[in-house]
Amino acid sequence: MLCVPPSPATRTVTEAASSSVQTRDNHASIRVEGQKVWIETSTLTAILQKGFLTSLKNKSTGEEFLQPFDIDRESPVQLVYRLNEVVGLDENRFGSTTCRQVSRNRAEVCFHSWDGDGVLSVMADPENGDLVLEPSAYSSRPGALACRLWLTGLRPDLELVAPLFQGVRLRLDDSLIADRRWAWPVSWEAGLAVLQSQQGGFWVHAEDDRYRYKALKTGSKSTPNALGLDTEAYGPIDSNLGSGGLAWRFNVFHGDWKVPASRYREWLWHAYSLDKEEKRRKDWIHGVRLALCWCPGNPEILDVLSKKVQPSKVVIHFPDWRTDPYDENYPTFTPSQSGQAFITKAQTMGYRIMPHCNSIDMDPIHPVYSQVRDFQYRDRAWYKGKSQGVPESNLTRLQHRDKKVMVKIHPGLSMWRSILGENILGAARTLSLQAVFIDVTLNTFNLHNCLVESMTPTEGMRRLIEQVANLGDGLVVGGEGLNEITAQGLSFAQAHLFDSWHDTRPGLERTGGCPFNEFLFGKLCRTIGYSGLGGRDQNEELRMRIHEEHGAIPTLTIDSPQEITHPNPTVKQILEKAATD
Repeated sequence: MLCVPPSPATRTVTEAASSSVQTRDNHASIRVEGQKVWIETSTLTAILQKGFLTSLKNKSTGEEFLQPFDIDRESPVQLVYRLNEVVGLDENRFGSTTCRQVSRNRAEVCFHSWDGDGVLSVMADPENGDLVLEPSAYSSRPGALACRLWLTGLRPDLELVAPLFQGVRLRLDDSLIADRRWAWPVSWEAGLAVLQSQQGGFWVHAEDDRYRYKALKTGSKSTPNALGLDTEAYGPIDSNLGSGGLAWRFNVFHGDWKVPASRYREWLWHAYSLDKEEKRRKDWIHGVRLALCWCPGNPEILDVLSKKVQPSKVVIHFPDWRTDPYDENYPTFTPSQSGQAFITKAQTMGYRIMPHCNSIDMDPIHPVYSQVRDFQYRDRAWYKGKSQGVPESNLTRLQHRDKKVMVKIHPGLSMWRSILGENILGAARTLSLQAVFIDVTLNTFNLHNCLVESMTPTEGMRRLIEQVANLGDGLVVGGEGLNEITAQGLSFAQAHLFDSWHDTRPGLERTGGCPFNEFLFGKLCRTIGYSGLGGRDQNEELRMRIHEEHGAIPTLTIDSPQEITHPNPTVKQILEKAATD
């Protein structure tokens, strides 16, 4: 049905007809009255006015989650361009909004504005009581990144519980999350957000198994108590005119955030057949009680630690084991003499050791680069530990290995997965490995060159992890970052603290106490810590505590055996707990 604004006469006929119709189907109903859409399901009641959600109530308790706001001040459906420029589809400058009922339990809200056009599809789902909103928008102006559904007027006492940095529970006006955009799956680690009240709350999620890029916008400077739900177009966006096609499901609940998280987990398991992945996991991963990350290659560490904790309960992330320095000459994985000796000693003693490899970073000086250079990330590269633009000087790119310049190859490229797998398999056979760590598995962005072999980087990464896990007789795979895609293939994930990769940001203490990702993915993938986990000062003690509150395996980052033989109080406590669990 075309969304053509009706004439005044037609509008009167349409309104008269729709206002007399109230359809019901298994406790789900839609009714359109003028510019209002009334929704009732078995669990909730809701009202949309000019496309804005202006009321959302728990049907059994009567709890209302929205408060009054000026619907003429903002737009319910928006186009998002580069640099977070937002263009609203509203009635300013001769715009119009039309609501119409299109089937028994569906309605549409159509927007025609000066800056673009859009449709908001509204459905009451009779099977589960969900309210389903699906926005789309377009314009003749190129460069559109996303279509945003804007939810404003949220009660200020509601807390956002969401999979950001493994899980947060914060008010929307908290400085840690206010006016920020969280891209899926790198920072918004699963397509679910919960608004928690004292007795329950409501949730919104996308049931998306097509690797559609999306984002969560937590308020704005002028409107802190709001959420934006973005549906992104695949890159390149230079000539793109619009986006849409992703349905957002809403419902209410009693209890705490684990209620909606349980439903989302059930959907995720069904959508991706994750019961099969559960069966593939090695039993020993759930017996690990201690992790050593960035472990030095000093064999004495293995000896002194074995006197404190049973080696089979310890997983070791081991970075410096190759003939090449760290983060150079990937994808060559040739063990050095000292590295092989350390790995063999650890295996003999019963430790679970993961030598450090990489998933998509490679050295442009490497001979393989000429085969895959056309498929490097066009938006990202790496330079001395900092994310930079891709080096565009063909000469400079090949001259500075000491600067640790690396380019990232799109994991959707089958040839890259094959080359990487061949090189990791060679090392696995030489070292008789049970496990391996592949770095930067979380780096799956919506790129300028987003689709390779019809795959996004996110789908490609899932395929890459699966390929590594199936090398030889099978490998346990650890990686960097835990989200709803990487969790499907990883057994261990090195997680980052909130904006605190290496340096701790003020306010980190407010991000603990919400093990969201552990609840969602813990049956598949166990979390380990990243950096600054030696208990040397209050800052490191805080980092270790927040990881523990997120459900991570207690993790140490030590430099010498003396930190085990003469532990500080925090390390001592962790060692004693690992020994007795």
